[in-house]
Amino acid sequence: MSAIASRLRTICIHAGAGLLAAALLWLLSASSVWRAMEYKFFDAYTQLAAPGKAPLPIVILAIDEPTFQELRMQWPFPRRLHGRIVERLHADGAAAIGFDVVFAEPSNAEDDKAFADAIGAAGNVVLAASHEKIDNGNTTIWTDVRPLPRFLQAGAIAGYAGVMPDDDFVVRRHDWRDDTLASRMAGLVPQFRSADPGVSSAMIEYLGPRNTFDTRSYYQALEPGFLPPGFFKDKIVLIGRSARAAGELQARRADMFNSPFAIADGGDRLFPGVEIQATLLSNRLTGGGLQPAGAGWIFAVGALLAACLSYVGATARVRLALAAVAAASAGVALLSFFLFAHQKLWFSPWFPIAALVAAHGVSTLVNYAAARKRSAQIRTMFSQYVPPEVVARLIERPGDLRLGGEVREITLMFTDLADFTAMSEKLSAEQTVEVLTEYFNVMTSVIHRAGGTIDKFIGDAIMAFWGAPLRDDAHAEHAVQAAIEMQASMRDLVGRLRKRGLPPISMRIGIHTGRVVVGNVGARSRFSYTAIGDAVNLAARLESENKVFGTSILVSEETASRLSASFRLRHLDSVTVKGKTRPIDVFTPCEDAEIRMLSAKALAASRKEQWAESRSAIQAILARSPNDRAASRLLERIAIAEGSMKNSESSIHGAGKDASEAVKCAASCP
Repeated sequence: MSAIASRLRTICIHAGAGLLAAALLWLLSASSVWRAMEYKFFDAYTQLAAPGKAPLPIVILAIDEPTFQELRMQWPFPRRLHGRIVERLHADGAAAIGFDVVFAEPSNAEDDKAFADAIGAAGNVVLAASHEKIDNGNTTIWTDVRPLPRFLQAGAIAGYAGVMPDDDFVVRRHDWRDDTLASRMAGLVPQFRSADPGVSSAMIEYLGPRNTFDTRSYYQALEPGFLPPGFFKDKIVLIGRSARAAGELQARRADMFNSPFAIADGGDRLFPGVEIQATLLSNRLTGGGLQPAGAGWIFAVGALLAACLSYVGATARVRLALAAVAAASAGVALLSFFLFAHQKLWFSPWFPIAALVAAHGVSTLVNYAAARKRSAQIRTMFSQYVPPEVVARLIERPGDLRLGGEVREITLMFTDLADFTAMSEKLSAEQTVEVLTEYFNVMTSVIHRAGGTIDKFIGDAIMAFWGAPLRDDAHAEHAVQAAIEMQASMRDLVGRLRKRGLPPISMRIGIHTGRVVVGNVGARSRFSYTAIGDAVNLAARLESENKVFGTSILVSEETASRLSASFRLRHLDSVTVKGKTRPIDVFTPCEDAEIRMLSAKALAASRKEQWAESRSAIQAILARSPNDRAASRLLERIAIAEGSMKNSESSIHGAGKDASEAVKCAASCP
């Protein structure tokens, strides 16, 4: 009975946590980020469901780039051209003519008269109007910008061409007022209406990507021969700008918006405003568009799915729970698309899917908390013998509890206390342990903060590495940063030791990056997580080379090459460590920019055998830092090199002199 009660309690905890996660997500649904995700689904469904053709004879005359090239005119065009267009359309028998262009200001009187006369003769022209926002201090004023009264008096109808773009500048929502451009044009062509005029939908039903409607260039209706007589008979014609080039958009302030068809248009998201007006007109006449589902229904579905998934998470394995999340999410997406494409209902799948994912996450956290209680016993037992990082990995991956390892590039660190053996002979055993304990505590804390793994303590030395068991792409940077912080911590540590009557200590650090084998090494009955390889030996050798250069941190060229420019390193010299035949360049952290520059100059000059230039740079370093052992070492090397060169030249000169005497002797012999 207790087992059943415990099971029920676990299920209730999971279900309650899932419902809580769904409620918290619902609070986020009003945010702009949330709406952006819903927009992505709407756009994807639009691309999949769009029929790709227009159901009505709507023709767009695009004021496009070919038109500008053919007419060789700048925008705005003379209004007599618009008059000629209207005359052509009227002569062909166009059912309605709409301009997605605002003609609010007078232009040339003759041009305005020609346009007005054409409007009056046609009797079926709608001109765009707009609302302009004016920010005046702390006040925002909206002003109606209507067509020129002369055109309205001639018989033109004003229709507002404004649209309501979302945050990403995609137009997805209808404006169902009776005074819009689409509404006014729909009133002129009742013969094309196939839907109840009282029905209004909130979301636009796009018919396809750009140029889904029959689109012709503006100039083609002006010039004879491009379009046959009667081409526009019984057609609804919309005229507006349609630019593609960036220069066109800026120069002509084109009426363009983002499009739901970014993929279908080959990445061209821009959608002409005139084509949006054509879409709105088609929706209005045919009853197209989508109704959004009620928010309550969306929340109910999401909460129910979250509760069910929480139950699965409480009773099933992780893989099965993940499969349930994937299957339920796919089902919600398919149902949402079916409603979108066939029922003209916009049921956003984003909240139910997010609720499913959140419920799974909460179930995982609940399961994790339970697993943590079980792993605490394992951690307590094993942490006495192996590093905590290894314990965590063994708990996560019990299969790693075996001999063997893997090859991986890591950064290794070896530390050692200078002259500690001699100092410990003067201390009692208790004092020696006290110093070491304080030292290890401080250094371990710094290494762990930097993400390092302490392999072992070897007397007064520490071996640590970065990049294992957990991967770390910046292992070299973390290791060097830890070394700098460790030396900074030494100053505080020395101060505390002195206050307790204990002698000061100093530490040397060697750092090298290379490929090693990391893993569990040892016998079946007892093994340790460690690193093995030539790079380990080299890092240990570099630590002792600090004595040669008088440095506290020595970094190999392999490690230095992986550091960012924020690490200020001084190039010291090359060194051949014990057991190696190839010298390697070594570096040390240095904040003095002048010394860094002089060191690089001295070393570069010495390698080119420019001894005087190198010696000058070294002398400048010693003038700045008289006890600089690295500079003194390089100066000694230069002296030795110069001496060797002089001896070589002397030998060559002596050999040349002996040869000359022999030649003279041979010449004087009979």
